[in-house]
Amino acid sequence: MALAQPAFAPARQEEAVIVKAVVKACDLWNLTNREAAQLFDVPIATWNRMKAGDFKGRLDQDKRMRASLIVGIFKGLRLFFNGPLTYQWPKAVNTGPLFSGRSPVDLMIEGGIPVMMKVRRYLDGLRGGL
Repeated sequence: MALAQPAFAPARQEEAVIVKAVVKACDLWNLTNREAAQLFDVPIATWNRMKAGDFKGRLDQDKRMRASLIVGIFKGLRLFFNGPLTYQWPKAVNTGPLFSGRSPVDLMIEGGIPVMMKVRRYLDGLRGGL
């Protein structure tokens, strides 16, 4: 007879995968812990637990949206650049009209989800996805 698993087990596993994907993207973009924590809108201590694989909290809708956007931006960069810029672009100064000489990461940290959505749409447009 198999023991029933708690109903929250799949949700916890899903959250662990989400956190792992965000941590990996931020790591490949060479974000500092502070930048990554600000982008994901969590305290630095929480970010450190996420990086260490010790995060036991829950991801609210805001964090799930941020994760979706980070992963979407990561994917868009891989499809468009497929080279070193895939990982360098988020921190590079950008003279495009959306960025006005700032890096996408700095702009997304300052503007939160609305700006993250704009960056995602910008990348989709670059690769002909709009």
